[in-house]
Amino acid sequence: MAQPAFHGPLPQVGTTAPTLRYVNKDRQEGTLADLKGDVVLLIAFPSVDTAACALETRTFNQRAVDLGAKVLSISMDLPFALGRFCAAEGIENVLTGSDFRYHDAAHVWGAAIAEGVMAGTLGRITWVIDKAGVIQYLEVTPELGGEPDYDRAIEAVKRFI
Repeated sequence: MAQPAFHGPLPQVGTTAPTLRYVNKDRQEGTLADLKGDVVLLIAFPSVDTAACALETRTFNQRAVDLGAKVLSISMDLPFALGRFCAAEGIENVLTGSDFRYHDAAHVWGAAIAEGVMAGTLGRITWVIDKAGVIQYLEVTPELGGEPDYDRAIEAVKRFI
């Protein structure tokens, strides 16, 4: 399945990361601004209940050990589903956020899929945000069911640690 069209333009490399509010797996509110001062690997995807998204989260969870950056995944999953998934999969190195309440990832970041059967969920997108809040890396995975380039994303993170 090819990557669909998005709701709006995605934040690009060299721009300041926009507002991103979310609800974590413990139903607590968080923001990207809470992570300012850290390098952030931000991954957006449709749902942890899909094989590709689950694999991506597990892979970044493993790769994040001793990385020195925060890894934040954003999806439209409800906090209950995120909590269940993290507990079942042993996800301890990836922060999870739900976009269900504020829709900042969907609309402010433009990451919502605009058409088709997955409309309203988020596309498979990876950003690296430096300590000052500037986007330094962007990858839109060409196939919605595919995986991001883990090595390139991790290399981008390491350049800004």
